[in-house]
Amino acid sequence: MTETLRIVVVAPDLAVSDPDDEHALLQAERSRALRIGLLENGYNLVATLPADVFLSERLAQLQPDLIIVDAESEARDALEHVVLATRAARRPIVMFTNDEDTSHVPDAVAAGVTAYIVAGLAPQRIRPILEVAMARFAHEQALRAELAQARNALSERKTIDRAKGLLMQRQGLNEQQAYDKLRKLAMDKGLKLAEVAQRILDAADLLG
Repeated sequence: MTETLRIVVVAPDLAVSDPDDEHALLQAERSRALRIGLLENGYNLVATLPADVFLSERLAQLQPDLIIVDAESEARDALEHVVLATRAARRPIVMFTNDEDTSHVPDAVAAGVTAYIVAGLAPQRIRPILEVAMARFAHEQALRAELAQARNALSERKTIDRAKGLLMQRQGLNEQQAYDKLRKLAMDKGLKLAEVAQRILDAADLLG
């Protein structure tokens, strides 16, 4: 059995100051239903936090596996706080709302929301929604890692090519000889080829 997900819910206070405010009462009841559904599905609900300027610090302390944004009229503001709070350490974000205005869904997805669920609080829907969100997040993270690796490899190749060009120019070597010299230096010093190439370029900059 997989380890229980640690979940933080970002939502407004459940307390309703005006007992005649039907909208606030409905939203509070919906939020309660979401939290009960999470517990009934066996998830570890570690905290419910407001979307404020302290959110980043609180998330850093709690280290949740997944963040649920439970918001309606203030969804855009809540989402902005969550995105800013998770910028340094990305986490899957699932947004539950009864707001049927989906005009800002593309912006939400672009900002990092893994799943955007409208009127999806039936208890039997919660587990599949969160499992799909986790799988999608893992897939996106893998793609980002591959892209970063490709960019790093391209950057290293450019550094090596520049160092080869410098050796060819200053020592009268052909391309293969310059490459062999870089490779021997890397092996002798126990460094990566790109690291040796960068050191040569740095030394050339210093010496002019």
